[in-house]
Amino acid sequence: MDQTSNYEVFKELMRQTSKVLFSYEVDAASFTHLNPAFSYLWNRTRESIMAKPSTILDTVHPDDKDYLIKEYHELLDGIIKYDIEFRIILPDKSVSWMLLNPKLVTDKQGRRVLAGIVEDITAAKENIANLQKFAAKKNSILEILSHDLAGPIANVQGLADLLSDYTKEYGNSEVDNIVRIIRESSEKSIRMIREFVQYEFLSSSNTAVLKRRVDLVEKLKEVMEQYEDGEFLIKKNFQFTSSSEELYVYLDQNKFMQVINNLISNSIKFTHDDGVILVDVSEKEASVLITVKDNGIGIPKRYHGELFLKFTPARREGLKGEPSTGLGMSIIKTIVEWHNGKIWFESEENRGTTFFIEIPKE
Repeated sequence: MDQTSNYEVFKELMRQTSKVLFSYEVDAASFTHLNPAFSYLWNRTRESIMAKPSTILDTVHPDDKDYLIKEYHELLDGIIKYDIEFRIILPDKSVSWMLLNPKLVTDKQGRRVLAGIVEDITAAKENIANLQKFAAKKNSILEILSHDLAGPIANVQGLADLLSDYTKEYGNSEVDNIVRIIRESSEKSIRMIREFVQYEFLSSSNTAVLKRRVDLVEKLKEVMEQYEDGEFLIKKNFQFTSSSEELYVYLDQNKFMQVINNLISNSIKFTHDDGVILVDVSEKEASVLITVKDNGIGIPKRYHGELFLKFTPARREGLKGEPSTGLGMSIIKTIVEWHNGKIWFESEENRGTTFFIEIPKE
């Protein structure tokens, strides 16, 4: 096959592909190539964009426009970019997710040319969003159920201990054996519930970090809604506040939401019934600050310097006998640091505890 034939084959592939292939001359601010897939994905004519390239920015979702402009300028500054996700608004006002992989090159005439591929990832994003949403709900529900079940089972265990004291004087080995079985079964059930929840947390932390640009406010709301729905079960008052309606940051969503779930779980364990647990997210200049605050029993001063150690001596049972492995806070700190963030806390006995997590926006 000669060179001309090869060119015709590639030209036909570029024409038929469902991905947008483009080249854009930076200094002239004009498109030199835009394949037919553009019209299909954007529901706009290629000719309209070729005639007035700047109008393509008008199609970008308002929440993603500044982000896309920043990525463009960093690309021109020589920073390699890939897998840039953004949304566009179609003429019928529906929204599509796009994935851009660009490359800045200099042609033989010394002109800067931006070339790349854009593909529609709307279906994939919706599937992932649903999976992550239900994963967040699952983890919240597991925490709610574990605390809701652990309390009554702990009561059964306590009653079994009390019953054992009363029946000892009878010297009835059969009765003593039944009481022992009740006590040991209760203890095993409590341990099994907490180990299952802990396993979910550890499984999440052992996977590779995959950060994406997400709306943190939206994700925190999804988690808090589950706890608010479960207030009557675990007898705590949950509140959520935010400095703005939307806050976009780069996160491994699954891992970070596990961190939030674990901190809320600790607040539940060490806060009396009808206590208040507040989650807040606030925007700072280059970062966001998340706080998880309770009015529980607090952390004794002697444990403040050891809380984030692996198998910390600070581990202790919850108010309803919930066990602790001591691993949780160490893993939380590690996950926060994977996000280039930091975590610290303030606590006073019988006054409550506040955890602070600060992570960069980018």
